[in-house]
Amino acid sequence: MPYFVKTETIKKHYLSEIDFKSKTINEHKKWVKNLIDQGFYIKSGFLVDKHQVPGAGGFLIIECDSFEEAEKIIQDDPMIKNNMVNWKLNEWINIIK
Repeated sequence: MPYFVKTETIKKHYLSEIDFKSKTINEHKKWVKNLIDQGFYIKSGFLVDKHQVPGAGGFLIIECDSFEEAEKIIQDDPMIKNNMVNWKLNEWINIIK
């Protein structure tokens, strides 16, 4: 089954909206946990630099049957539904099997 990767960056406007950002991230965590409970292989997290400072964006990987299925699922992410992030979805092709 193929893997799909969502990369994202928080829109600058929301960097200073601490309460909204925290609320939406907590909703995102619940959304991910729900998908895990449904049996999806999914990992989600944020990127940090060598000093462990966040700000480089986020990364999510999910195993799905098709790009269309992954896209449909990803569009339910609270971070996307609340228009908090710029995002992109790609299929990841493993070169070593």
